[in-house]
Amino acid sequence: MAVDSGVVTRPVVEASELYRFYHNGDDETFALRGVSLAVEAGEMVAVVGPSGSGKSTLLSCVAGLDEPDGGKVDIAGSRLTRKSEEERSVLRCKWIGMLLQSGNLIEHLTVSQNVDLARRLGGGDTDARLLLASVGLEEKYDAWPPTLSGGEAARAGLAVALANDPFVLLADEPTGEVDSANELVILDLLTSRMRRGLAVIVVTHSETVAQAASRVVRLLLPHREMLPSK
Repeated sequence: MAVDSGVVTRPVVEASELYRFYHNGDDETFALRGVSLAVEAGEMVAVVGPSGSGKSTLLSCVAGLDEPDGGKVDIAGSRLTRKSEEERSVLRCKWIGMLLQSGNLIEHLTVSQNVDLARRLGGGDTDARLLLASVGLEEKYDAWPPTLSGGEAARAGLAVALANDPFVLLADEPTGEVDSANELVILDLLTSRMRRGLAVIVVTHSETVAQAASRVVRLLLPHREMLPSK
């Protein structure tokens, strides 16, 4: 737990002893085996590891997109797991921003309409134009997603992820489809938000992203145990 002016506060994200397994006939495959993770406000944690080690599964469980077979997830001190899919969706809209490698934008909506939709669903109060300006895309306010470059689409996706004023941003390979210059732009935007108090969990294969994180955790095969590496 963190201490702020003498007051003990809980981490923004507390994932405790998460288990997730899948059945294929008589075979049982573990995607997560007893993984725990706590992330404070103003901290960026990079989750790294080989493909198949459970990185995206961990992110899905923290986001409430997937329900773990064991363990629990708390966001801002409130339980996310063991709730109905509808309840998890409502809480995710309020608490969590999601930034994926691609597919963050609805193509038949303009960039600003994408941001406004996320803002209305999550109850955020930041103006779309201000959000787009904060990621360097004010001039793309009325642009259609297919007209954006890869770097612009990634930054627009970040604006959408922040539109609900989330407690935590979950990013799954957010720089995987951009060049090195745009990777640095996205990374600067993430670290800037982190310094302003946002909790960030980023799944990445990028050493550049991992090195910029406050802390790095690694998922290993075959036991998929999370070990601190920084």
